[in-house]
Amino acid sequence: MSNSPLVPTVRRRQLGKALRGLRNTAGLTLDGAAETMGWKGPKLSKIENATQSLRPAELAGLLTVYGVSDPEVSTALDSLAKDAGKRGWWQTYGGVLSPAYADYISLETDAESIRIYSPGLIPGLLQSAAYARETIAAIAMTRTPEEVTALAEVRQARQAVLSRTGRPPLELWAIIPEAVLHQRFAVRPAIMREQLQRLLDAAELPNVTIQVMPLEATLHPGTIGGFNLIGFPGPLPDVVQLENLLGSSYVEDADGVKLHAAAFERIQAAALPPEDSLALIARMEEGTRK
Repeated sequence: MSNSPLVPTVRRRQLGKALRGLRNTAGLTLDGAAETMGWKGPKLSKIENATQSLRPAELAGLLTVYGVSDPEVSTALDSLAKDAGKRGWWQTYGGVLSPAYADYISLETDAESIRIYSPGLIPGLLQSAAYARETIAAIAMTRTPEEVTALAEVRQARQAVLSRTGRPPLELWAIIPEAVLHQRFAVRPAIMREQLQRLLDAAELPNVTIQVMPLEATLHPGTIGGFNLIGFPGPLPDVVQLENLLGSSYVEDADGVKLHAAAFERIQAAALPPEDSLALIARMEEGTRK
């Protein structure tokens, strides 16, 4: 791997944060750990700050220095180091994907679970093809029709994590305000009917749970905005994604993630139970046929 400065992706920040924590637990300073490794200059500082890559042999050496013997921790960090600059199917769409979006897709691919409160739209992992295209066209105001088509294809391809094989499929828990289900598309009124059916079909998967936030719900933390709480297996820390018109940002500190997890529990409590939510969606889908 190159030792030149790198873009600090979420993966690299996770790895750097984990290594910093292990170093502190071992009671070593930056200079002390670097000297033990035979490194000169700010190399370890750059690794911990996510601006330099780390070879597997170097990671193994660091873990030995830090006294790490837990194979689960070693395996997780080794995977994180190897995947820090991970490339996947989404690279085919590199011309239309921002680095932040590509970073998110790679996280989504590795995630064990995602909990979503989506106040304005059906979550991307649950969108029908037509709904995806229409909403992207409405939101991505500077995109060409060709770029909108490509972004809609990406959104559909992302949904493969819900039925992946070789490892457990992604556990998805999505909470959607009832008002979102009343959206209408003047040019293509059938889009919402297809979307409602898509939700019902997705909910049949054992790893997908959908709740509807009723119009008459009490106030809850989600009233100030939505978020995605992304969970990873093993010792890797969870992260929270926040999104707006300017792109994505992440909450990565433990206290911030814990706060959002607590907020999600309150949002869950304010929403309809899953069974009642699906019954409401089914009634709305039936109503679109009249």
